[in-house]
Amino acid sequence: FPRIAYDEAMLKYGSDKPDLRNPIKMFDASDIFEQTDFVVFKKIVQQKGLVRAIPVKGAGKQPRSWFDKLGAWAMDELKMPAPPAYILAKDIRDGKQVVALRGPLAKFLDSKPQLIGELYTRGGFDAPTEHDAIFFVAGTDRNQLNRQAAALRNRIGADLNMTETDVFKFCWIVDFPMYELNPDTKKIEFSHNPFSMPQGGLDALNTKDPLTIKAFQYDIVCNGVELSSGAIRNHLPEVMVRAFEIAGYTRADVEARFAGLFNAFQYGAPPHGGSAPGIDRIVMLLADEPNIREVVAFPMNQQAQDLLMGAPAEVAPERLKELHIRLQLPPAKKPGDAV
Repeated sequence: FPRIAYDEAMLKYGSDKPDLRNPIKMFDASDIFEQTDFVVFKKIVQQKGLVRAIPVKGAGKQPRSWFDKLGAWAMDELKMPAPPAYILAKDIRDGKQVVALRGPLAKFLDSKPQLIGELYTRGGFDAPTEHDAIFFVAGTDRNQLNRQAAALRNRIGADLNMTETDVFKFCWIVDFPMYELNPDTKKIEFSHNPFSMPQGGLDALNTKDPLTIKAFQYDIVCNGVELSSGAIRNHLPEVMVRAFEIAGYTRADVEARFAGLFNAFQYGAPPHGGSAPGIDRIVMLLADEPNIREVVAFPMNQQAQDLLMGAPAEVAPERLKELHIRLQLPPAKKPGDAV
């Protein structure tokens, strides 16, 4: 199975659960649009946002109505403020380099053939044709941008029958970030599993920018479905304490909140790790079901209720008494009470 670094997965697929049946690989076009007169994208890049480019071979063979429907879907389903911008190849020099365009962004790029050529080179068009297109999604919220770009990539792949069927495409996603910056509090937090071993160990924690530190974490993905997450565990007490200090916890916090684990490590523990793929997700893929609720024995509804088992339900007073549990529920509202 191919191993794809987390950063590469987010760049090329907009997701850490990429569906490799779809051959489309996105690329970053931020630096290119910084050199154009297209104010919308240029301003986004100046605000440290990104422009994601989605190259699509042969999209120009579709009627204009397809582009319009795709744009309407993106605005409705993805909440994009405008339809995705795109370019289509028009004039090609020596059958190798696109030098003129058509499409909504053509007027902003036609005077810069070197930028046009760079876009099509990055898009992997070794022998471009007049039907080859590149779509663009831009924004300053990177999480939202990735979601929108990934969904658009998947939609285009399905619409144009580019996504393979009746196959399983596996990959490992590796090198997850150890930390991330909370956009609201501006504080550093753990990105995934706080008990994973940081790459570089204690030295990395003491000398590197926390947002550049990777963890020994990995996911196995099949057809866009995460089958399992795993990690090499942090088994060294001092590394554990330092990792939590970066995320705002004191040594006393670690010793109090994770006493069992922390104390056990004082006696020595070998390096260890693993993962455990869920059988329900494997069955979902084998059965070609898009929703896991179709293959689990007791699916819950959106209110977390198991209708078949009648759960959750009230517990008899004698059962509560056995467990020394006393309920202090708020008084029931009467008709006419203020909400």
